[in-house]
Amino acid sequence: MSFVRSRFLAYGVLLGTAGVKILTSDDAKKVYTHCTAAVMRGVDEVVKTYNLLKENCDDISADAKEINEKRAAEKEALMSSQFSFSRL
Repeated sequence: MSFVRSRFLAYGVLLGTAGVKILTSDDAKKVYTHCTAAVMRGVDEVVKTYNLLKENCDDISADAKEINEKRAAEKEALMSSQFSFSRL
């Protein structure tokens, strides 16, 4: 049983060493660089979409406030005109 464990340990060390060499190779670094660049492009697109959505929501909010202010002014005018008629 000890021999089997020793073999597994040796295989693990070999695979680990080979893995480190593969992960630190120039080709692997190129892959990491391209993947990072793709993620950065994706982030840029998400930020652009977020800003566009935020601008649209701000426009909708401003329009809604304007509608509510107009309604309040109309209601106030109606209330004041009714009050002036009731005094006559």
